[in-house]
Amino acid sequence: MGFMLSKSMDQNFKKQQEFMLHNARLQMERQILMQNQMRERQMAMQIAWSREFLKYYGTFFSLAALGLTIGAIKKKKPVLFAPVVPLSFVLAYQMDMAYGTLIYRMRGEAESIMVSEHERLDLPHGVPNFESIEKARRAKTALGSLFEK
Repeated sequence: MGFMLSKSMDQNFKKQQEFMLHNARLQMERQILMQNQMRERQMAMQIAWSREFLKYYGTFFSLAALGLTIGAIKKKKPVLFAPVVPLSFVLAYQMDMAYGTLIYRMRGEAESIMVSEHERLDLPHGVPNFESIEKARRAKTALGSLFEK
């Protein structure tokens, strides 16, 4: 009788473990999907910001280039045209960021860094773990209790 009860409990325990493992896997998959969606939304906002900034900067650049060109011609001083050169580099960068392939080149470079220069990505004192976080929490609560006295 005790053996049958023990066998039944073992089967139920195994089923419960499988169920918990399945739920943990589902929760992790949902977490990964949610984090990826948040990353995609942040990237979309960054690209949208770049495009919006490009509109304003493009207008500024056009007016500045026009004004500096007219000033250089009227005053016969080609030096007045000089600021257009660095401003055009900024415009080209913003255009590449908003509509070009900059994001793909950055992604490729990031993948290369992750493969060939992984040591650059290490955090100081390594990856936080439970013990280090708990130690910091205890130190903080100990300090808080000292200040309260």
